[in-house]
Amino acid sequence: MIWSWTRFEDLGVHGLYEVLALRCRVFILEQGAYLDPDGVDPTCWHLCGRDEHGTLMAYLRAVDPGVKYAEASIGRVITAPEHRGTGLGRSLMHEGLARCGSTWPGQAVRISAQSRLRRFYESLGFDAVSDDYLEDNIPHLQMLRRPT
Repeated sequence: MIWSWTRFEDLGVHGLYEVLALRCRVFILEQGAYLDPDGVDPTCWHLCGRDEHGTLMAYLRAVDPGVKYAEASIGRVITAPEHRGTGLGRSLMHEGLARCGSTWPGQAVRISAQSRLRRFYESLGFDAVSDDYLEDNIPHLQMLRRPT
């Protein structure tokens, strides 16, 4: 997997198009309609995972501290549907957490996780810090990964 960690303005129009297309495939077509471009993307770091042919297979965005939460946050975590169950999601999160650790050393990371993925995120060091709530009609909970 070839990883790139870029700011919004460095994605380029083709990179941005690929990111939004993948996000639409999963977050809108699979999970139901909602406004994915939420105005936060321009302030984020974007982690893209591409195969040897340059095809986007995995993506997440890391939001600067103070934009959504006091802490840095990770969101829009996605792997292409055809690559689910391969461990790519875990690799994506490991890479994202490492990049967050380099960008914001010694700081916690907060996520709004789908409740069904609680165990997955717990295995990555996150602890639940809220009760379940609905976000875009899907049960979520806030989770926090404290600095180690």
